[in-house]
Order: sequence, then structure tokens, then C-alpha cells
Amino acid sequence: MGKLIYGGSDASFEFDDRLLAHLRIVIVTKLRRRESFTLTWDTPLSEGSGRISLWLDANIPLRFHFYGTKEPTINRAWIEALAAVAASTVGLIPVPEPKAE
Repeated sequence: MGKLIYGGSDASFEFDDRLLAHLRIVIVTKLRRRESFTLTWDTPLSEGSGRISLWLDANIPLRFHFYGTKEPTINRAWIEALAAVAASTVGLIPVPEPKAE
């Protein structure tokens, strides 16, 4: 499990390292283009269930902390699927990983 650490308040949110690696690529690409957007995901029942949405903007501090020491293999099809949803009015939502091409 890795952490996305958001804003100056050090609010952190846990994600699987593999998912976080793919989210990082999409997030950094959009922020480098100065595109602001939301990142939304469902919270597990163990955390009270519900949804969390963050407004991501290049002016808000953001860090990615990976607990694994090995960089996961990147699935280009997953990057494209995540980027497509991030470009929509819905914003970035973790979608299931498609089979690699």
C-alpha cells in the first residue's frame, strides 16, 4: 500500500502501490499541463464507506509515497483508460485494470 499525501495538512490516503503508480502518471501529466481536476474514489466499508473527492491543482502540494521498493510494470492500456476518464467531466476515478495489450 502506498500513500497519496495531499495539501499542506498532510492528509494522506492509501492506495495499492500498483494503482498509485498508474494514478501518479496520469496526475502528473495533467498537472504539468496546468489542468486542474478531481480525483474521486470509494472508501472501503472498514473506513465507514462513502466517497472521497479531491480537487487537484498544480498549486496544491502533492506527494506519492510507495511502500514497495520495486516499481510496478506499467500497463499502457490502464494509463489510457485512466487518462480518458480524467479528461471527462467526471474527473479521475480509479477504473479496473484492463488486460495489457
